[in-house]
Amino acid sequence: MNQGNWKRFWTWCQKVFGAGWIHFATYNLMRVYGLENVHALSPERPILLVANHRSFFDMYTVSTVLFRNTKWRKQLFFPVRGRFFYQGPLGLFVNMVMGWWSMYPPFFASGERPLLEKRGFDKYSFALLTSLCHEGAGNVIGFHPEGTRNKSSDPYSFLPAQPGVGKLIKDAAPQVIPVFIAGLGNDLPKQVLGNWTGGGKIRIHFGPQLDLTDYLSRKDQARTYLEISKFAMSKIAELGEQDRRLNSSDKH
Repeated sequence: MNQGNWKRFWTWCQKVFGAGWIHFATYNLMRVYGLENVHALSPERPILLVANHRSFFDMYTVSTVLFRNTKWRKQLFFPVRGRFFYQGPLGLFVNMVMGWWSMYPPFFASGERPLLEKRGFDKYSFALLTSLCHEGAGNVIGFHPEGTRNKSSDPYSFLPAQPGVGKLIKDAAPQVIPVFIAGLGNDLPKQVLGNWTGGGKIRIHFGPQLDLTDYLSRKDQARTYLEISKFAMSKIAELGEQDRRLNSSDKH
């Protein structure tokens, strides 16, 4: 589903149907900042979006913004924990009707550092993910450095950065854009109805491309991976502070 003509077909479905219904359900609430940073990227090289993770719908919403505001051909990939999305009927259904099979490649190792595991299929998946981040015009990969969803009520809090995304960046050297997302909930009916009943604003901030020159020249080791991940999270946090200031001024 993520190769050749099948990938092109499902990407078309994402663009027309997926992005269409998300826009319909959010157009009164959506606020987007920093699109000039996306337009400054080269569509000839892979793009890695590193974002905070508070809602099940984070990357779906970000992908809608990209489809509606950029013209270049793109292919989306969102690595996920395969135990849910690939080993049960509900997960497969969600992957098909919401992700259009873009929740790929899957990782099956348990624990907080699935991308650093060197076991069987996960080793293959990480090599595949690295390849997608290293070459492929229009490849857009969405990734959460925190590793799991942050359930705190504070939208400006973050979980510790995990080293997996740092290793991915070190190995593949893609274009990396930080993204901060706020205002999305996990109650789908409430979220959709809020578009017409005065729900909270959904804010998406795209930051400038990260300058990783210094990190990419460092020794290939776990410490380097963690430093890269922490650097990426610090840039996401800066966007969060930007949102805090904007949100505060809007309320006053």
